[in-house]
Amino acid sequence: MSVYLSGDFPSVEPATKAIRDLKSRGYGLGDLVVFSDEPILFPPGVLRRPSHMSLTAVLGAITMFLLASGFVYFAQHNYPLITGGMPIFSFWASGIISYEFTMFGAIVSTFGCFLWESGLIRKREDAPVPPIQPERIHLRVRCRPEQTDEANHLMLRAGASEVTRL
Repeated sequence: MSVYLSGDFPSVEPATKAIRDLKSRGYGLGDLVVFSDEPILFPPGVLRRPSHMSLTAVLGAITMFLLASGFVYFAQHNYPLITGGMPIFSFWASGIISYEFTMFGAIVSTFGCFLWESGLIRKREDAPVPPIQPERIHLRVRCRPEQTDEANHLMLRAGASEVTRL
């Protein structure tokens, strides 16, 4: 069973210290979630969550290029058309179709990766969301019941004005 604590921080510096202290005590990135009413720029390496979006875009583009090329080849060679000795294959038509499908694959895979990494299409546990106050940073920590005192102490020592159990 998991327990959720929410620390209320006035600025980025104490929130950064709390995140670093919690990470040094064994809390993973999946246990720490930051909430704020405006974007927060943490120093490099504090909440490093690597993105695989560029790799996904390239793989989606390559996949759709191969599918489009196979479709064009199939369409040009398996349709009984009397051409009078003229070639069926056209670089311009094949190039346009391959390019459009390649870009479509990159766009769709990037959008899908964005939805996945943002957590909108992943099954998430029913974790409570702390009440967000203007110009405050809220750090939600998932921990075991025996770790609540330690997490509470670390957040208060880092500069949290209030720590509540959700």
